[in-house]
Formats: sequence, C-alpha cells, structure tokens
Amino acid sequence: MAGEILDNKGRGDAGWNWPAIHPEGRKFGLIAVATSLFFLLALDWEIIGWPLMLLSVGVFAFFRDPERVVPQAEAAIISPADGLVTLIAEVEPPLELQIDDGSGHTGLARGPVTRVSIFMTVFDVHINRAPMGGTVRRVVYIPGKFMNGELDKASDENERQHILIERGDGLKLGFTQIAGLVARRIVPFVKPGDMVAKGQRVGLIRFGSRVDVYLPAGTDPRVMIGQTVIAGETVLAEVGHSGLIEGIAQ
Repeated sequence: MAGEILDNKGRGDAGWNWPAIHPEGRKFGLIAVATSLFFLLALDWEIIGWPLMLLSVGVFAFFRDPERVVPQAEAAIISPADGLVTLIAEVEPPLELQIDDGSGHTGLARGPVTRVSIFMTVFDVHINRAPMGGTVRRVVYIPGKFMNGELDKASDENERQHILIERGDGLKLGFTQIAGLVARRIVPFVKPGDMVAKGQRVGLIRFGSRVDVYLPAGTDPRVMIGQTVIAGETVLAEVGHSGLIEGIAQ
C-alpha cells in the first residue's frame, strides 16, 4: 500500500498486514531472542527463558512501523505521534525554536501559540512523523531529566529534541520530542536542510515519551483533551482555522 493513492471516493485498495519492524529495533529484538534461547537451550532455565521470550515479542512490537494513509490537504497539520492528547495550552514556543541560530533562517515568531501535547505509552507506535511537509530548518537536542512525560514541566526540564520545519510558502511549525520516565534515547532520522514530506518518518523515542506540537498563530487544534491520535493520519489542526470544539467522554 506504500505510496498508493487512496481517497474518500473509493479509490485504492487496502488490507491488513503485519506491520514492519523498524531497523532501529531489530537489533534489540534479536538480542532479547538470543538471550532467551541461551537460558532455554543452554541452561534449561525455563523460569527465566520464557519470560525473556515474551519480552522479545514486546520489544519487536514496540518498534513496529505500520503504514499510514497521510491526508494531503494543504491546510492539514497531522499528528506526529500515536498517543493520548494530555495537554493543550497557550504558551511561548521554546527559545531554541525562536532565537537566531546563525543559519540565516529565522525561527518561530515570539508570542503565545497553542501547544498540543501527545503522550505515548510503551504500547503505542513510537515512530514520529512530520506534521507538515517542507524543509527541516533546525534539529536541536537538549539533555535533561527523565520525569513523567505527562507533567507540564517535562517540556522544559526533560531530555528533548526540537525540530523546526518551514513550508514552501514560509509557514513554520515546530515540534518537540520529549523523553519520559522510561525513554532514554531520542533518535533523529533527519537533519537541517532535509526536505520532508507530510507524514514522513522523522525519528523515534525509545520506550515511552511525549511529543509537543506548536501550532501556527491563529490556528486552534481540531483535537480535544483525552482524544487518542494516530501519527500520520489524525488531522491535528487546519492552518488558520480557529474555534472551540467540545466532546463528551463516554
């Protein structure tokens, strides 16, 4: 299905397939399998070997990399992460996305914008995708703490990586990968100067984390607190669209 055009008028063909395992995770899965086989076959310690085998399955599942059908509407900003929308707030973008970095490309403008925070558990897909297409202008890694990713202060204190994308018409959008209690490694797939398509894989965070998206000024989210979103598919916002959206938990 990769690269195939599908739409709401019946074009395309879809079927369920086992998701691929991202290359970044194959080594961890193989190490877990080898360790479990050592305890099962070499030492005959089933009480350790079988739990390790189950852990191996979990490792492969964590690094699963399913195909996604990416909405291509120009105004659509899509979710960069699978997970739960836990925070929506008006904030100043991070300084690293605002200040002059010497590259000759301006950052985000000063002033409050809407930040949408998506929390990923260890059960979610952890491949992150570009919320819009354009040129990667910044990739800024900042070491930090490993607090619970659901806390608001994790945006400023945890290990994190900022990414800034500029569209062809000059529109800029920033988002931040944030490590959590279990996550200890943010792995980028892109660097400044790279061209990315909307929904393209741009990185992953290993073992539980969060992603913050800083929407352009004058744009409100099309998702609500408590909503589950899917990376590369859920429309997080539409550029220039504002207004209150309410939902009922049931």
